[in-house]
Amino acid sequence: MNRPQFRIQGPLMAFLFALLFLVSTSAYAGHSGSEDKEVYPKLKTFTEVLSLVDQNYVEDPDNEVLIDGAIRGLLTSLDPHSSYMTKEQFAEMQVDTRGEFGGLGIQIGIRDGALTVIAPIEDTPAERAGILAGDRIDKIDGESAKDIALFDAVKKLRGPKGSSVILTVYRETTKESLDVTIVRDIIAVKSVKHKVIDDTIGYVRLTQFQERTADDLSKALESFASASLKGLVLDLRNNPGGLLNSAIDVTDQFVPEDSLVVYTLNRPGTRTEFRTPGKYPVRDWPLVVLVNSGSASASEIVAGAVKDLNRGIILGTQTFGKGSVQTVISLSDGSGIRLTTSRYYTPKGLSIQGTGIEPTIKVELAATNGQVAHKVVRERDLEGHLLNEQMGEEETLSDEEVMPFQIEEKDDTQLQRAVDLLKSLAVVTETNQKG
Repeated sequence: MNRPQFRIQGPLMAFLFALLFLVSTSAYAGHSGSEDKEVYPKLKTFTEVLSLVDQNYVEDPDNEVLIDGAIRGLLTSLDPHSSYMTKEQFAEMQVDTRGEFGGLGIQIGIRDGALTVIAPIEDTPAERAGILAGDRIDKIDGESAKDIALFDAVKKLRGPKGSSVILTVYRETTKESLDVTIVRDIIAVKSVKHKVIDDTIGYVRLTQFQERTADDLSKALESFASASLKGLVLDLRNNPGGLLNSAIDVTDQFVPEDSLVVYTLNRPGTRTEFRTPGKYPVRDWPLVVLVNSGSASASEIVAGAVKDLNRGIILGTQTFGKGSVQTVISLSDGSGIRLTTSRYYTPKGLSIQGTGIEPTIKVELAATNGQVAHKVVRERDLEGHLLNEQMGEEETLSDEEVMPFQIEEKDDTQLQRAVDLLKSLAVVTETNQKG
């Protein structure tokens, strides 16, 4: 058999020259000579594979697709949150932060190599269709979702309002496979909902941390100003997180100016602190923060700061455990990458990566009126997750939990405990003032 000859033309040739140039100059970017010697042979192998595919694949390959796939594979091999975004995907990511898009309304992730529902978003087509946390998505419109990239799954799930998609899901709790037809709608995620309970307790639920979340929270808290509140419940259950700056600005409304909310450490060990800027009035009502296994990332930043700064009581169950920071970087062709660049730590220096925030008071939600407990998906269950350097190797959690979707207030035992706690604190305070 003759050895294949490597003849590469067009964009692929330009890409390989650029790749080799980066290798030859990597020492000037802070890499040691020994590192260069280890990387260069692999990159040479990579160029050989690309050229073999380009010249010998049974069909004429799309070189742009090949290169995009190589970049995507490089990033997804790092951890569950580093990823490559095409131009279209990068634009969709920016839409996410604004909080409005056409789709189903589910938070998804990769667990044990399978596309899995982390949680449906409240009052969306997915929730109304009965999709549950922990459901494994096996097919999308009849096509296998095995080994699908997260962004590709999002692309398939989103679409114009009124269009439909069929999800084939496997439900571990019932051991059955279901075909669920969902009609897409505009998912205008209202990140702040509020009301007054029993005329004395303010209640605010944050569903995500978007660009406008802190401003909307400020307006909600201002609406409580005329009420004689005895306390405030901040509900972060099933809040998957969002923008770091939004988490800082939310915390800013409960603690004094210049309070340390969170700090990050990158690979060289550079510490970056994020402190409250003093942009909003500080509300000093007694505070209870509700959390559960669906409270992740920015939610954990807020809960961790409230706990470490002794500003309030954390009530519920252990949080998701995402303690890493992703930096979004735009590329020259309009695409982008989301790269994990640092770990974050609570004000007292605690890394919650893979472990989560432990509530001050643990309260599990009781299963009532048809509600059932589902196996929860946490950070440590995601394939390739970063280990917590403070804790060492982690054990996989297999606990189940009732998620607070479509639960009436009278059946929400976590909220009831929070309200009772705030009322009790008010009684104690009033008694001490009189005595």
